[in-house]
Amino acid sequence: MAEYLSPGVYIEEKDSGPRPIEGVGTACAAFVGFAPSGPVFSPELVTNWTQFVEKFGALEEGGRRNPYVPGAYLAHAVAGYFANGGGRCYVARVIPPGAQRDETPNAVQFFADPSERGASGVALLTVQAKGTPTSDLSVEISEVKPAPDATFTLTVRMGNLEEKQTGVSLRDGKGKKVVEAFNQGSRLVTLTEASPAEITGPVKIEAKVKTIEGRPLKPLKRLLEKEGEPLLVPSATTEPAGDPPSTVAPAKPGKRPASTTSQDDKLTPDKFYGEAADRTGILGLAMCEDVTMVCCPDLLAAAEAGLLGDDKTAADTIKAVQKKMVEHCERMGDRVAILDTPPKLDAQRAKLWRDESNYDSKYAAMYYPWIKLLDPNTGEKLAVPPSGHIAGIYARNDNERGVHKAPANEIVRGALETEIALTKGEQDVLNPMGVNCIRSFTGRGLRVWGARTISSDPAWRYVNVRRLFNYVEKSIERGTQWVVFEPNDPDLWARVRRDVTAFLTGVWRDGALFGLTPQEAFFVKCDAETNPPDVRDRGQLVIEIGLAPVKPAEFVIFRLSQFSGGGA
Repeated sequence: MAEYLSPGVYIEEKDSGPRPIEGVGTACAAFVGFAPSGPVFSPELVTNWTQFVEKFGALEEGGRRNPYVPGAYLAHAVAGYFANGGGRCYVARVIPPGAQRDETPNAVQFFADPSERGASGVALLTVQAKGTPTSDLSVEISEVKPAPDATFTLTVRMGNLEEKQTGVSLRDGKGKKVVEAFNQGSRLVTLTEASPAEITGPVKIEAKVKTIEGRPLKPLKRLLEKEGEPLLVPSATTEPAGDPPSTVAPAKPGKRPASTTSQDDKLTPDKFYGEAADRTGILGLAMCEDVTMVCCPDLLAAAEAGLLGDDKTAADTIKAVQKKMVEHCERMGDRVAILDTPPKLDAQRAKLWRDESNYDSKYAAMYYPWIKLLDPNTGEKLAVPPSGHIAGIYARNDNERGVHKAPANEIVRGALETEIALTKGEQDVLNPMGVNCIRSFTGRGLRVWGARTISSDPAWRYVNVRRLFNYVEKSIERGTQWVVFEPNDPDLWARVRRDVTAFLTGVWRDGALFGLTPQEAFFVKCDAETNPPDVRDRGQLVIEIGLAPVKPAEFVIFRLSQFSGGGA
């Protein structure tokens, strides 16, 4: 309360009316899959196809970047997403077993300068990525102390993570200490130093860079071990001499014979699950609050390549990972999982897959069959899972019509045909089970011909209803944060009713709610009945909201009859 202690004119600003609740975005997909290069530690935001190629494409001869991994579908899914209207997405890269099989590891190495008399070619210090390598290893030298202390700090960056290793040491041929390596606690790299017996001559260290991406990092600076001179001096601008950098060796397409599939070649479900704490995989998508769709197209690629074991083990793994996707969406409560069926299934086997998978969730939708497009690398037709293209259709539908419109009867851009041509009779079997079919219609192109979730609850049968509620819930949640810690009294109740009612009136005017008037379309109740003394004593404010969502006209029925006489 303001103080008025002396005569005068006082100006105050009062609440000027409803606090507008802005609608949240509904068109942001997340993809989990294989890429030849790029960060692997956390989902990366990508806003267009060019950016995806720059972040996840491998550098080839001539400076061209290729984002496609033979036998994998992530790049095709992301391309289909943008082609069909997607605007931004997150990509979580998974590296399959066998992706790194060349002899040169992902590392930054320090060598004795061969121009110095007596210097050996031994790597005095190797900074090696732990586990499966990533293309984003970089090393920065700082906090240099000259000889005789000869210490400095290595700052190691990989993806979005950063670590510092202080007091790294080496010894020259006479056993004199130069710098010393400490590895304790590093989750990113291992530091390896040469033994004193391997080092001869003066220690003048030059950086030689090796990466799996085929793109050398900028040359590091030279380290000099000499009394009276700085330990660190600028290096030449040219690349240091030595072996060429290594390149990534992606998994080859085609299913491998069972006899040649070792345990190290298996891709376990946890690679897709990831860890929420480490911001990896499916669980790592929890950090991306604006995600509304989740796709995992390369789960099927791993099965095709034999990385998930035999057919039964692969089927069980696919179901386990897809259920983890669904559980993630249910836990977050603001996104939908777009599920792919396995490839080369006819309608009967697709029905059997749906029966055996036994999914039941209002936060997921399944699409069948796979679609064929032109492979940019080979120029031949390639069958790919449809989830990326479907996510793009969701985005296009939201932008052009609104989230309340069912994302169906929409053209699949970039697709040539379906892997399996479906008939109406075959869809009659699949549609009631919640399998949304993609069909070709003469003169109308390839279209999505279904908009159902995989829920057994009739109230949540349609994808657009689920996504409309996600939109309303998230918008109200973000737009009413100002209410927290306000005095819980009738004045607050009235202001909450006012703001939520204003927002829902706009939703009704957009055609998302059924009713001729706002009163028929929704209600907002926040009063003494929903907030009795015991509720207020617990520090709670309860607002009840009811919505009448519009449902899609899935079955259009014209009833015709024959009659005689003139029309009325």
